[in-house]
Amino acid sequence: MPTSPLPPLRAAAAALPAQIGKYPVLARLGEGATSEVFLARDEFRGRDVAIKRVRLGLMPDSRESHFQRRFFAAEAALVGRLNHPNVVQIYDAVFDEAAPYLVMEYVNGVTLRRFCRADALLPLDQIVEIGFKCAMALDYVYRQGVIHRDVKPANLLTVMDGERILDVKVSDFGSAFNQTSDATQVYRVGSLAYMSPEQLDGDTLDCRADIYSLAAVLYHLIAGRPPFDATRQQAIMHQIYNVEPASLRGLREGVSERLDQVVLGALAKDRDQRPADWGRFAQALSALITDHEVPRGQVQGVLDSERFNLLRTLAFFKGFGDVELWEVVHRARWQRLPFGHAIYRKGQEGDDFHILASGRVDVFREGRNVAELGAGDSVGEMAYLAPSPDLRVHSADVIVAEPATTISFTPHSLGQLSMATRHLFDTAFIQVLVRRLHAAHEALAHPRRIL
Repeated sequence: MPTSPLPPLRAAAAALPAQIGKYPVLARLGEGATSEVFLARDEFRGRDVAIKRVRLGLMPDSRESHFQRRFFAAEAALVGRLNHPNVVQIYDAVFDEAAPYLVMEYVNGVTLRRFCRADALLPLDQIVEIGFKCAMALDYVYRQGVIHRDVKPANLLTVMDGERILDVKVSDFGSAFNQTSDATQVYRVGSLAYMSPEQLDGDTLDCRADIYSLAAVLYHLIAGRPPFDATRQQAIMHQIYNVEPASLRGLREGVSERLDQVVLGALAKDRDQRPADWGRFAQALSALITDHEVPRGQVQGVLDSERFNLLRTLAFFKGFGDVELWEVVHRARWQRLPFGHAIYRKGQEGDDFHILASGRVDVFREGRNVAELGAGDSVGEMAYLAPSPDLRVHSADVIVAEPATTISFTPHSLGQLSMATRHLFDTAFIQVLVRRLHAAHEALAHPRRIL
């Protein structure tokens, strides 16, 4: 039997454009009532990109098209502004009259909606880890003067390796409120199931509205259902204003009292009862992991949040901001070295360097222990900084004296970092060299004091 032709709108949606602007289109990634997303190729930069093209509706001057243009303008205003490992970058915005579009970072993964079903729930420690990363990302966004206003599972993208989640990225800033903008902005936007009471009221917002929304997402990921649910919008609104969400302890095995308190506390109807800022909420989530308040998944090793918080405690990284620390977390080689392991041997050539995250190493010259180095110290930086191969030969043995965790880089892996992060490494190395030159000077000038 011959199939009926598609209605005009559906036929247009089914047709894949060969090109959008200068970008060849590879595939359709998704579509909604107001926009469609395509996978395309940026041939100039040699990378895949995601293009979100706005649908302006049937009537160009309609109320719907007016709001779609405003939402597009909200995201377009953020082009190049949000540079964080856990935020989808917006590369470009093209104000095409027929169908304006955004060019964004392509994330090869799925949204967190997949893991909100009762039959697909993630381990609790992974949920808390996701919450911590999103909190740190939204803290960065808020410090840029932006309130997201639509934090929900569909706007949180996972970076996948097969079925394993490697990372998470905050996306879709079409509803964002830009505190630094002079333009008139749309109020009362967001997704009802994750919306705070003050956002529902159309009240003035701060970061605590997004904290509430992220807590609602975490609740959904833990319980397999949102904190408030009903078939009618009026019923959900009534619950948001008047009903306390059920304790997670009765909805999911393994939920500790403290995890329950952290999530429900961030869902407080009175914003003054929620965490005052993103830093406090992120710290509360991180403490759940470090204090073993959530059971560890079978395949989970050291979590990124643990590494991030460890870096914050080390003197070497004192001048690094959150964005740069996340780069180190993702780009560094993390190694656990046993007692007696030789990091370097005298006469060995190399160009890598190590920063001690924990443990202790001894430095030996001609069999004599000349230095003891601990957490926050670096080894091998001279071989890395050396201008010629002759100077990259190690002049001492560096042996692990207490089981150690090290963070190591080579020139190649360091070159993958941003210019800002590489500059911070250079500054940290200069400080290390100055301290060691001062110590050597004191040893020569006042040998009794040193001994």
